[in-house]
Order: sequence, then C-alpha cells, then structure tokens
Amino acid sequence: MSKEFLAPDGQLRCGWAGSVAEFLPYHDNEWGYPVDDDRRLFEKICLESFQSGLSWRTILAKRENFRVAFLDFDWTKVAHFGPADVDRLLQDAGIIRHRGKIEAVINNAMRAVEMVEAEGSLAAFFWQYEPGPDDQVLPQTASITPHSIALSKELKKRGWKFVGPTTCFAFMQAMGLVNDHATYCICRAKVTEARANFRSPALRIAI
Repeated sequence: MSKEFLAPDGQLRCGWAGSVAEFLPYHDNEWGYPVDDDRRLFEKICLESFQSGLSWRTILAKRENFRVAFLDFDWTKVAHFGPADVDRLLQDAGIIRHRGKIEAVINNAMRAVEMVEAEGSLAAFFWQYEPGPDDQVLPQTASITPHSIALSKELKKRGWKFVGPTTCFAFMQAMGLVNDHATYCICRAKVTEARANFRSPALRIAI
C-alpha cells in the first residue's frame, strides 16, 4: 500500500496522488467514482491500453490530444478508421505513436460496436464484473484480481486487444467498479457514498 499523502488542504490522500501536481485533481474528482457513460468507459479502456508499459502521468498529459485524435472516442466513428488514419496517427506527436496500440483502439472500436449490439451498452457489459461485497480486496494491495482476470479473458474472447488483467484492473479502479482508495484517504468515503447511490446497469456475474 502506498504511503499516505498529506495534501495542501491538510487531508490525507492516497500516496500516488501527491506524486505530481496533476494527479491530485484527477484523484479527487475522477478516480474511483462509478461511471456508466459508454463514451467514458471506452475512452478509459483505450487509454489504459496505451498506458501499458508507460506511466499514467504520460497518458494524462496527452489525454486531450488523444480525444482529438480519436474523435472524442466515439467508437462508431473510430471503427471506420483505415490504414491512412493509422499512418496519420503515427505522425501525431501529441499521442503515443505505437502502431500496435493505435491499431488496437480501432479494432476495439469495432468490437465495441458489436458489444453494444449484443449487450445494449458497454456499461451493461463492464458492470457485470463489479465484485460483490464478499469479493473485495484490501485497498491498493492488488494489481490483478479474479474479476479483472475474468474481464480480460472475456474481452479477448470477443476480439479486444491490449486488455490484459492488469490493464483491466486499472480500468476497474478508475471507473469505480471497485473502490481502491486507501482506507485513510478522504476520498474513500466520498466514493463509497457515490457507489451507494449508483444504480448499476448490469447484474454481477459469478466469478
């Protein structure tokens, strides 16, 4: 578990929130709060894929550039990207110029189209993998869980790419499928309340 961070307001946060200045607002206002907006879910799974092997600071600094490059992560539009778009994006210094990851976003956009047709929404699919009360792990003690392994396996079965168990758990942490704020973090109670008031768009599956 990361060492606690005493923020400028005198309240404790998760240790990583104090690593660099831009992490604090992300930690306080986004990380861990439950999300059922399909566009945000698709954006996040793509950005987590880009983060593989890199730091979140790098991705966060380029997030607005990614949004421009991938049309605000509208998967219905990205699904129509072709080789010329890949070549164009490989020249875009504002994003991570990794051919495999760029092609994975386009592939995953096509898979997202299929998923919405099959499941009704991306949220309905992803929130099936929310751990139940008896399946919680201690905050910030894991990088993969049985639920992230199961999510990764199902996504890969459906043809998604760059969605390993660690990437899936980071996605679950950020999108609020789990509350991984440290027990001493002031935001843990806020996220707990947000989750209590959140209506999940799916039933949990047994893992």
